[in-house]
Amino acid sequence: MLKKLQNIAARYEELGGLLASPEVLADMDLWKKYSKERAELAEIAEKYGEYRDKEAQMNAAFAEAEHETGEMKEFLLEEARLLKQTLSDITAQLKILLLPKDKNDDRNCTLELRAGAGGEEAALFVYSLYRMYMGYCEKHRLQWEVVDLNETELGGMREAIVNVSGKGAYKLLKYESGVHRVQRVPETESQGRIHTSTATVAVLPEAEDVEVEIAEKDIRVDLFRSSGAGGQKVNKTETAIRITHFPTGIVVTCQDERSQLKNKDKAFRVLRTRLYDYYNGKADSEEARNRRSLVGTGDRSERIRTYNFPQSRITDHRIGLSLFSMEAFMAGDLDEMTEALARADREAQLTAGTAETV
Repeated sequence: MLKKLQNIAARYEELGGLLASPEVLADMDLWKKYSKERAELAEIAEKYGEYRDKEAQMNAAFAEAEHETGEMKEFLLEEARLLKQTLSDITAQLKILLLPKDKNDDRNCTLELRAGAGGEEAALFVYSLYRMYMGYCEKHRLQWEVVDLNETELGGMREAIVNVSGKGAYKLLKYESGVHRVQRVPETESQGRIHTSTATVAVLPEAEDVEVEIAEKDIRVDLFRSSGAGGQKVNKTETAIRITHFPTGIVVTCQDERSQLKNKDKAFRVLRTRLYDYYNGKADSEEARNRRSLVGTGDRSERIRTYNFPQSRITDHRIGLSLFSMEAFMAGDLDEMTEALARADREAQLTAGTAETV
């Protein structure tokens, strides 16, 4: 691990010099490439610099203590012991920083919400989740772009598909995939009984155009009139788009925009994303079998969380964490849960031995 850190620190310094050189400054593409690489190494290089500083201070304290006696010797030895503990803490942080990065973390993503068991209450729960994620994305300054909504007469949603874009969009939402269960008294319940309903959430990293090739012979594009719960939002012309991909059977619908071209563009973006997920899912199946982290397998049929409204409790079953802040959570304050899931994932990788040891 130390050898790897030394190489990273050396490359970080080398890149600093390259970025200031006239040759690189004259080539904007090369400057951007080196700048991006240096930014990716910055956190590790800086943390390793802190490690070296503390190590030098510890060694100096131990060396000086050998030439002292009495209280001064004890003082220096205590200082050295504290620095040794600090080094241990920094080493643990460096192990985490050296873990393999998820190649999709910096991508935009598609968020798909669907009602499960529970009828109309499940659809109302999907709407609650939709509002929750919208609030979370606003908090993190992520852009929220509706692709398709299938709304009900009572204000629920049977399905909602949204494109989320911005720095680290997938990284922030990736642990949300799975089955979400709610326990509450539905608005449709006249006897005050608590019902249990479910909704499924899928978070898919967005694919670049060059990563997924879509042949014209493999798809059919249909035009139709938008449908919905009624009212002025329903279009009267054929602007909605449905794309069917024959090899996989994937069907994408977009009817949010009044422009046929905009709906078509959104639909193709979602289709590329689903195909990227489909083909990568098959390629990564062996890796998935070999690695089971504490935060689950990513299987969308896995029940991951329960929202108990009478007790104001949100429990994530993957890590056993319960929060008692329902109102804030449903308003989009997910950071404590998200950070705990990310931490559990990193710890699981370390336990599995994916990080090198000192």
